[in-house]
Amino acid sequence: MTNEELLQIIEQAVRDKVTELDLSGKGLTTLPAEIGQLTDLQTLNLRSNQLSSLPPEFGQLTNLQTLNLDSNRLSSLPPEFGQLTNLQSLHLDLNQLSSLPSEFFQLTNLQTLKLGLTELSSLPSEIGQLTNLQTLNLTSNQLKSLPPEIGQLTKLQTLDLTRSHLSSLPPEFGKLTKLQSLDLSRNNLRSLPEEFGQLTKLQSLNLCRNNLSSLPSEIGQLTNLQYLNLYNNQLSSLPEEIGQLTNLQYLNLYNNQLSSLPSEIGQLANLQFLYLSDNQLSNLPEEIGQLTNLESLGLHDNQLSSLPTKIVQLTNLESLGLGDNQLNSLPSEIVQLTNLQTLYLSDNQLSSLPSEIVQLTNLQFLYLRNNQLSSLPSEIVQLPNLKNLDLRRNPVPIPPEILGPKDLRQNPGDVSEILDFYFRVQDPTETEPFYEAKFLIIGEGGAGKSSLAKKIKNENYKLQPEEKSTEGIDVIRWDFTLPNGKDFRVNIWDFGGQEIYHQTHQFFLSKRSLYALVADTRTENTDFYWWLKVVELLSDKSPVFIIKNEKQDRQCVVDGGQLRGEFDNLKEILPTNLDTNRGLAEIKKAIQLYISNLDHVGTPLPKLWVRVRAALENNSRNYISVEEYFNLCRVNNLTDRKDMLRLSSYLHDLGVCLHFQDDSTLKHYVILKPEWGTTAVYKVLDNLTVNQNVGCFTKDDLEDIWKSSEYADMRDELLQLMIRFKLCYKIRDRRDNYIAPQLLSIEKAKYTWDDRNNLILRYTYTFMPKGILTRFIVETHPWIEQQKLVWKNGVVLNKDQTRAEIIEHYNQREIKIRVAGNRTKELMAVITHELEKIHNSYERLQYQTLVPCNCETCKNLSTPHSYSLDKLTKRLSDRRYQIECENSYEMVDVRRLIDDVMFQPDRADGEINPQVTPLQSELEQEKNELLTHRLADSKEIFISYAWGGESEQFVNKLDETLQAKGIKIIRDKRDLGYKGLIKAFMERIGRGKYAIAVISDKYLKSPNCMFELVQIAKNGEFYHRIFPIVLSDAQIYNPIARLQYIKHWEDKIKELDEGMRSVSAANLQGFREEIDQYTEIRNAIAELANLLKDMNTLTPDIHSKSEFEELLRAIALRLDEQI
Repeated sequence: MTNEELLQIIEQAVRDKVTELDLSGKGLTTLPAEIGQLTDLQTLNLRSNQLSSLPPEFGQLTNLQTLNLDSNRLSSLPPEFGQLTNLQSLHLDLNQLSSLPSEFFQLTNLQTLKLGLTELSSLPSEIGQLTNLQTLNLTSNQLKSLPPEIGQLTKLQTLDLTRSHLSSLPPEFGKLTKLQSLDLSRNNLRSLPEEFGQLTKLQSLNLCRNNLSSLPSEIGQLTNLQYLNLYNNQLSSLPEEIGQLTNLQYLNLYNNQLSSLPSEIGQLANLQFLYLSDNQLSNLPEEIGQLTNLESLGLHDNQLSSLPTKIVQLTNLESLGLGDNQLNSLPSEIVQLTNLQTLYLSDNQLSSLPSEIVQLTNLQFLYLRNNQLSSLPSEIVQLPNLKNLDLRRNPVPIPPEILGPKDLRQNPGDVSEILDFYFRVQDPTETEPFYEAKFLIIGEGGAGKSSLAKKIKNENYKLQPEEKSTEGIDVIRWDFTLPNGKDFRVNIWDFGGQEIYHQTHQFFLSKRSLYALVADTRTENTDFYWWLKVVELLSDKSPVFIIKNEKQDRQCVVDGGQLRGEFDNLKEILPTNLDTNRGLAEIKKAIQLYISNLDHVGTPLPKLWVRVRAALENNSRNYISVEEYFNLCRVNNLTDRKDMLRLSSYLHDLGVCLHFQDDSTLKHYVILKPEWGTTAVYKVLDNLTVNQNVGCFTKDDLEDIWKSSEYADMRDELLQLMIRFKLCYKIRDRRDNYIAPQLLSIEKAKYTWDDRNNLILRYTYTFMPKGILTRFIVETHPWIEQQKLVWKNGVVLNKDQTRAEIIEHYNQREIKIRVAGNRTKELMAVITHELEKIHNSYERLQYQTLVPCNCETCKNLSTPHSYSLDKLTKRLSDRRYQIECENSYEMVDVRRLIDDVMFQPDRADGEINPQVTPLQSELEQEKNELLTHRLADSKEIFISYAWGGESEQFVNKLDETLQAKGIKIIRDKRDLGYKGLIKAFMERIGRGKYAIAVISDKYLKSPNCMFELVQIAKNGEFYHRIFPIVLSDAQIYNPIARLQYIKHWEDKIKELDEGMRSVSAANLQGFREEIDQYTEIRNAIAELANLLKDMNTLTPDIHSKSEFEELLRAIALRLDEQI
């Protein structure tokens, strides 16, 4: 807002004698003297501006009762501020006030005062004059102590002193007898004064993250307490007076040093939440059974090997945490807690589960990861409400793809899929071991990788004088026979060694594979450490060989001892001369030995899965549609759709095929030959024009690059594959233009930078894999400044007047970040979040996050001393709140160092919460919008309607009119084609960008029509993608009639179900899918009919008479949005 605009607002407000004025978030840097003319104002909101001072005339606003100055840059207040004696509520959070003027304390009518995060170094004794205060917030200041006069604020009900660096409380604190809520968390308190017991009206008390080693017996006088948080202190015992807090509902003692609990704990009869995790408890008192109102009990990370028998009395318990204890078996008492909904048993030594677990009929979440379970009781399938079952890191015979993501922070797999698979493979007659694995050959270009692959396949292969370098990846099949007589299939992946490929190999190096690093006599050309580190990081330390390709028998020297000391997954170093086959037999023998012992080899799979895998293997095509895949499954008697998707997911994770089920474009295809897709990707990265344009390419370029018949029909999908692999992004506001960031210029972009008040962060890496920054660029591309300030090693982001510079120094193994502007912490949080996502995609990536020192000396240095964020965090957990600067030798506050750069508020239980900021959500939304925009189909509209009658006549006329306007209409009667798959066409309608649905009574009762409507809804944005036209016989506006449609589908399901019961199971192929389809329609019809009735639809007559004017206008608007 300009000064002129502000003066106009003030002038108008004076004329209108307004009493309330909101000027928040207007970008104001100063206030004019005319602000003092607003003498009628009672409420003024100036939060979220950039005010550094207030004019003296501000004191003329003597009628002000409520003033909000949060989130400005005020470093002082004028003496005239003391004239605002009618103020009752004053917000000054997030400013830079290191002190308050003496006149401030004339505001004796203040009831609410907020001074959080204002850099106050002390609280003056005059605070005692504000005797009407009821709420006082002083969080995150540098107070260190409180004046005795604090005791004069006898009307205080709420006091927040979080992060105030307090080491003690004055005895006068006990005079605040009306306090109901007190927050003293994250201070340095070592004890509480005995006067603390006088605060008898306290209902909520937060003392987490202090240094309390004991509680005074007077704590028992706080009999109105309902909430008590003592997380992360040093309490070794509790006073028996704790039992007097009989109104307590929440008690958090997480992360203390308690080895036992007093029996008086049982007197807390109103307790609902009790958290005792991370202590040293080896047993619990029987009295804990008296806490019959307890709903949640946390006992993680203790030393419990059993539970007291009286725990069965906790019949209201809904959540029980026993993770990371010493349980060898499930305590029998647990199965009597029949109201349990969540049970944590991870990180124990459980080898079995009792059949009695079936008694926990309300159980929804069962966490059992990292135990020793190799089997499950059959009764577990009888838990009717089980939604979440975590069995990861157990020796159960279930593929990890089904158990869930390896990242344990993510939810486990689908519980029905886990149990279905487990019990299916218990029958040995229905399973078959899986003998297939990948052997990946890597190394520098020209080292002999392709020669090795071909020699393994065929020992008699004649080496070519100039073996053609692999472009991208070649895949060769090799079979051998196991000692048990079973055939074993090896998929040999031969990787191109050129530099351009190094960044992209990360997307294809997979776990549960065997690797070979090929080096020839030019050993100086092979960075063994780099390649072995890449395998370690990207493949979860899969076994690896070094193959010494000793051409012409010239010795290849490798320091095996040093490398084995560094890499315990380095299994063999094998020499060969591929021209003479010397050493080839030993190489093949070693491959057979190690590859047959990979974890997944021999896993029992359902025979139907193995049969489908064989059918896919025999299909010579590069890819098939997902419908063709489903049909192939059905032909091989795999008829359950979920099972089909489980299998394609399993084969995807093994690298046998590619099926991206969560991608709106790629999910419609199964890529049978992954090398087909990767070769297509590399054709773009290798293309001369794309390289000359430093990574920039268009869809026209892709038409030329992918002009061959094997790619021509799949260009959109292949482009999406590149986006999926983070190899390119769409340039914002430039239609059909894309950038492959690894091909960008190495020359730094030209721009200016204001280095004042920057947030600075650095990442340093023990080993830095290639491609971190290019992946980051793809993830954050919507915010690249002007879509121009980006180069191969750096990028400048700009969002909401906040800029960030991120530069990778690969040779120094570091990434430097600078952020400047209004929302520095939030933007820094987005940057670190995106980088952490990339870091987490590597196994055991070692790096440090370095925080710059903020002492007075370092503030003025271009290279301040830096601290490891991990070490700072550890110091906090160890209650070491200061650290020495190595430049100035000053002691620096650890919390302030972290708070200066990191946006990570604490949760109530005190755990760090890397909160997704509003900016992060905005970034995800903008990326999704760009993706949706790119995936828009061409100008074609689908029509969904019931054949015959009024619908047919109407559609014929609509078809003719829209075609004349240049809008292509797709309708099944004309465009399905001879012998075309009706269901595939219906799914195509569901995926289409826009669809006109002509709704009639016949339509609402037609399986095909309703399937189309359900598909449209399933593919998202139903309201924006569909143009409904409702015929008169469609009774969607009458609630009774809508219920009849639901009943129609219920009757259809019943009728089909009864018919299926009268036929043998062998003859039901396809019918189960029909009943699933009917059920899907029944479940969706009520919501769809409601949506349709609420849309502003015109009658067919109005549409026809207007030549579909309104419909055309709406369609044109949507198509314009597409462009």
